[in-house]
Amino acid sequence: MNVEGFFAAARQLPVAPLEALVGDKGLVVVAPHPDDESLGCGGLIAEARRLGRAVRLVVVTDGCGSHTHSALYPPERLRALREDETRAAVAELGLAPEHVRFLRLPDAHAPSAGPKAEAAATAILEEVDACEAGAVFVTWGHDPHCDHQASAAIVGLAQGMRPTLTAFAYPVWGWTLPAETEVGAAPEGHRLDVSAHVAAKGRAIAAHRSQTTDLIHDDPTGFRLAPEMIANFEGPYEIFIALQPEAIQP
Repeated sequence: MNVEGFFAAARQLPVAPLEALVGDKGLVVVAPHPDDESLGCGGLIAEARRLGRAVRLVVVTDGCGSHTHSALYPPERLRALREDETRAAVAELGLAPEHVRFLRLPDAHAPSAGPKAEAAATAILEEVDACEAGAVFVTWGHDPHCDHQASAAIVGLAQGMRPTLTAFAYPVWGWTLPAETEVGAAPEGHRLDVSAHVAAKGRAIAAHRSQTTDLIHDDPTGFRLAPEMIANFEGPYEIFIALQPEAIQP
């Protein structure tokens, strides 16, 4: 199935309550970079917290690849900024800062296999146990970014370590794929109604000021989320695609 048909089908997935995704348990969100959690799962996090569910966020990379030529924000300062932005963002969604874990793997070089990937998978399982998670949510393996694909593969490793672990994918950069791109079988999963949390999600996305404004103004090559990209995440539903271990790899 090409990506145009895939997303057309994804937009028709059944709307289901949080219980359909995680039962009566908590959840873990795995974000490749600081901001992916707000874009793809902001409503999910807010709804879970509204219902009093335990939530953990695992951020895989240090985010230092967004502005590699800034003198004002060299890597250490940029990492600290992006972690602070993440804590501010999830506070808008009702998540306490102590429930965010930063793995600090190198941006654009997150591993898909090997000891560091296995250690990341183990860290995710520790957070699963900490909140008695009913499911893990990670970026879609077809997202055209190496760290998004690696994060999906890491969750695949976690599923290999614990075959009963339920996982769902949320697309981020997948929305930008050419319409004819082949992405495999039709999606299975659910849409979550997050209409009650659209404003909070918008504030969470905006809290990532280094990615949405000219806060870092001395790097002409620096990354910035375009308004048309952000618009993909402003609707009343979030899409979660059911994953099997063998379906993790792009």
